[in-house]
Amino acid sequence: APDGVFLSNGPGDPAAVTYGVETIRALLGKVPIFGICLGHQLLAQALGGKTYKLKFGHRGANQPVKDLATGRIEITTQNHGFCVDLASLPASVVSTHVHLNDGTSEGLAASDLRAFSVQYHPEAAAGPHDALYLFDRFTAAMDAR
Repeated sequence: APDGVFLSNGPGDPAAVTYGVETIRALLGKVPIFGICLGHQLLAQALGGKTYKLKFGHRGANQPVKDLATGRIEITTQNHGFCVDLASLPASVVSTHVHLNDGTSEGLAASDLRAFSVQYHPEAAAGPHDALYLFDRFTAAMDAR
């Protein structure tokens, strides 16, 4: 009976982690879910979306990401070679963050299911703690539950 589920980062092709997608799908709507990196990709697949391999992966610090809700630019750390195809997601899933160098997905939310995720690594804090609000959001969702 967890208060919430955190989907962590990890290496490789998210399409190979079918057991994770099935588990996430079973949890959707039952507990708050927060995913990062591979967790973002797996959450997207559990919501019905697809991923694809980037021609050039996003690696290292100082990757600019825009929070679409606030317009704020975050300086992030990234290490991934796959990306979520936003067009493959249902209309109820919204894009929350975008990579400013290539316009790819950096975040999504399924508010009705209390699930959200980001592609980058907020735990790495490349900028001046630019993304700590994500952990506050997750904690607040668990407290509200």
